[in-house]
Amino acid sequence: MSDSHELKIDACFSPYLYPVYKDNDSIVVIIDILRATSAICTAFEHGAEKIIPVATVDEARSYKEKGYMVGAERDGVQVDGFEFGNSPFSYMGEKVKDQTIVITTTNGTQAIEAAKNAYRVVIGSFLNITALCEWLISEKRNILLLCSGWKNKFNLEDALFAGAVSEMIAQMSDAYKCGDACLALKYLYQMAEQDPNKFLKHSSHRERLARLNLKKDIKYCLTHDQTRVIPVLHDGALIRLKALQTA
Repeated sequence: MSDSHELKIDACFSPYLYPVYKDNDSIVVIIDILRATSAICTAFEHGAEKIIPVATVDEARSYKEKGYMVGAERDGVQVDGFEFGNSPFSYMGEKVKDQTIVITTTNGTQAIEAAKNAYRVVIGSFLNITALCEWLISEKRNILLLCSGWKNKFNLEDALFAGAVSEMIAQMSDAYKCGDACLALKYLYQMAEQDPNKFLKHSSHRERLARLNLKKDIKYCLTHDQTRVIPVLHDGALIRLKALQTA
């Protein structure tokens, strides 16, 4: 590959806008920092075998009736009757090892549903950011960073992560040209980089989670490089990228 800009990286602020950016040849990175994509990365780091994302609580309930371990969250709160909510801390420990887990969330699983027919759909979080960026560059494909947002609206924490990925990829490679959304988010991240937690202090979802006494979750979800696992969508379920590559 030459040093000229041949590849594109762009960001979409919500699943509602995905049809505008849709390109079936791109790698789509699903982002739901607080907290679905952080929880998914955590589950795989703790040995989960497979995660099945579903869009509705009814679908999740039908899996539960079949005996699956199921996580369900709406509006930041665990849905009654399910083993997990959306906290990464729920997906730690021996209980998830070698398990297939079903998950539905307010925003993250909706973004996965929107992008499911893309060339490749992977899960991004601060927890796996370096491994993710290294892999994205190695693939030499256009990248779309799909922010889950909050109920199809823009949110700050997903935008911040998209900016962090844009910044890291720009530092690692000169092969990518940023679209305007990515460029804006890269500048945003540069403003927040020294203290993202403080930068997000007044963001709507951070305040929502803080009211639910989930400050520990927020701090963890903003921590870099807790895993090198990259979850990838394959046949309707998330598996480890390495498992797909060796299949």
